Amino acid sequence: MLARVLSCAVVGLDGVLVEVEVDVGQGVPGLTIVGLPDTAVQESRERVRAAIRNSGAKFPLGRITVNLAPADIRKEGPAYDLPIALGILLASGQVVADLDGALVIGELSLDGSLRHTAGVLPMVGLAQERGLRRAFVPAADAAEAALVEGIEIVPVETLAALVRHLTGEEPIPPFHRAGGLPEPEDEAGGVDFAEIRGQEHVKRGLELAAAGGHNLLAVGPPGAGKTLLARALPTILPPLSREESLEVTRIYSVAGLLPSDRPLVRQRPFRAPHHTISYAGMIGGGAWPRPGEVTLAHRGVLFLDELPEFSARVLEVLRQPLEDRIVTISRASGAITFPANFILVSAMNPCPCGYYGDPARSCTCSPSAITRYQKRISGPLLDRIDIHLQVPRVEYEKLADRRPGEPSTAVRARVEAARAVQARRFGDTRKLNSDMGPAEVRAHCRLDEAGERLLRAAMQQLNLSARSYHRVLKLARTIADLAGSERIAVAHLAEALQYRPQEMG
Repeated sequence: MLARVLSCAVVGLDGVLVEVEVDVGQGVPGLTIVGLPDTAVQESRERVRAAIRNSGAKFPLGRITVNLAPADIRKEGPAYDLPIALGILLASGQVVADLDGALVIGELSLDGSLRHTAGVLPMVGLAQERGLRRAFVPAADAAEAALVEGIEIVPVETLAALVRHLTGEEPIPPFHRAGGLPEPEDEAGGVDFAEIRGQEHVKRGLELAAAGGHNLLAVGPPGAGKTLLARALPTILPPLSREESLEVTRIYSVAGLLPSDRPLVRQRPFRAPHHTISYAGMIGGGAWPRPGEVTLAHRGVLFLDELPEFSARVLEVLRQPLEDRIVTISRASGAITFPANFILVSAMNPCPCGYYGDPARSCTCSPSAITRYQKRISGPLLDRIDIHLQVPRVEYEKLADRRPGEPSTAVRARVEAARAVQARRFGDTRKLNSDMGPAEVRAHCRLDEAGERLLRAAMQQLNLSARSYHRVLKLARTIADLAGSERIAVAHLAEALQYRPQEMG
């Protein structure tokens, strides 16, 4: 007897419908799974066998063949346990049910209970797009699945409970989210700007980075506050919009990093990988491509502390996402594209000892050692960073000053106002000045005659590249937006130019 159950695979961040065909026939008892399954899918044979028996059903003694179609798409993970088990029960006649228009996903325990399954959100999202009416998911993932509107979510605790539901003995009530979708959180964790003494120009640079989505590099001696300032950036970023929140949640669902008690990501990501990270960990990849740190930082911040300590290969793979806002990972079987629209915030010392150019402590490094250290960051990478800041040591008078500084809430209000201007300009709440293309730069970053003269002189004296030219104009546009100006004035352009790379120290 033949049975068919619809399930789903995840390729990159997108779902692909998979038809689980189960045939129970005569022959030597055994369970064979075909359709390009990986090791986790092959191991489901033992989980399914034990789960069926421990759920009070009988495992058929005939020859069982399971086909996962289409066969040219690799199947990975344990999400096929429940559809395979249900297909076996249908094919053996132990359950009679109509599963047309239903999606079934879930990992089985040996006792028949269902475990959390990664990637539920894109799977259910695809089911809704394809017109399926309901989805059977593990109860632990029901809240996540319910983020997709227009499809009935049935939370399943155990295989036995699903059988009783399908036979009508004990129907499972659909999952309903109380109060609709949760709103993104307004408050982000981190150090308030009011608690950071001094470094006002660095705070200004962080405000510009938050307002326009610009990349930033802070250079200074140890203990000057580079890391503290970077970790305070989330406190001035606006909350995620509903669309951005679902976009980030989809990424974390596929990566298996979504907390079970918080099915919706409600704060902007802040990723701070250690400098020992591999290039695949940074950019994503593997035999089964998975999102890397640049994708996990999507719509948030990627903080790279001690930038020169990262391997050259890891730093150079950042070029494409910094330019294109996406990452394309190519394999023999095809290419997968992940989103990677993040704000890069990096910090480094000016030399190995950290005190090159410091007025209070002498540098112990040789000129050749300083040059080698600084050259670990390539010119093309530096050219993609809009804001370069020198972070000097903080004097005692500023550290001991008890007067409160400007709080993060006040800075964030200005950032939100500037982003509102950009949303009206581009007609998209998710597009910022840093995302402008050449045509948009020409349309929205026009200079007056005095500005043209200043930029022409800067191009000659600073040897700016064509990329730097556009990045200066984008940053000047953000400065003007923060100032509430429709046009880019000479003062706005001059401030943008001062953030270009200078000689360290």
